[in-house]
Amino acid sequence: MQKQQKKIVLTGAPGTGKSTIIYELEKRDYHCMHEISRAVTLEAQKNGTDQLFLTEPLLFSDMLLKGRERQFQRASEIDKEIVFFDRGIPDVHGYLNYISMDYPERYIKVSRKNRYDFVFLMPPWEDIYVQDNERYESFEQALAIHNHLLNTYKACNYNVIQVPTGTVIDRTEYILKVIKTLTQI
Repeated sequence: MQKQQKKIVLTGAPGTGKSTIIYELEKRDYHCMHEISRAVTLEAQKNGTDQLFLTEPLLFSDMLLKGRERQFQRASEIDKEIVFFDRGIPDVHGYLNYISMDYPERYIKVSRKNRYDFVFLMPPWEDIYVQDNERYESFEQALAIHNHLLNTYKACNYNVIQVPTGTVIDRTEYILKVIKTLTQI
C-alpha cells in the first residue's frame, strides 16, 4: 500500500533562498513545483507592463491563485510520496495583506480546500538578499512580507516551521529531518 502523498510548501519573503533549496531537493530526486510568479511577471513585461503586481495586483494575484491551484491539483497526479512547492496558495493573499488590499473570499476558500501537509518558512536573511528585475522589494519590505506570510499561514491554521539560516545543504537537511521526524509520529 502506497503512503499518502505529502505536499510541502517552502515559503518566505523574496530572496530568502527558497528556490535554491528547491533546486537542491531536485538534485536529490524530489519532485518540486516551481514558483510561477516570475513567469507571470516576465510575461507581463513582454506585454509592456513592468510590474503587474504593482499596477494590477488583483489581476496578478488571480493569475497566481489559478496557477498555484493547478499546481496543487497536478501534484496529486504525480506518483511521488513527497512533492515540494516553491510557495503555496496562501502566499497569494499573504502578499495582498502586505499591500493592505481587499480580495475576494474565494482566495480563502481555495486555500482551505487545498491543504498542504507542512509549511516551512524561510526567514529574511540580509547576507543573501539581492534585488533584481523581478525582485524589486527592499530588505525592509522583505521583513514586512515575512510577517504577513507568517500571519496568513497561521490564520489558515498551519503550524509554520521556521527554517534556520545556514548553507543550502544544512537548510535542506533540516527540512528533510523535520519531515522524517513528523511523518514517523
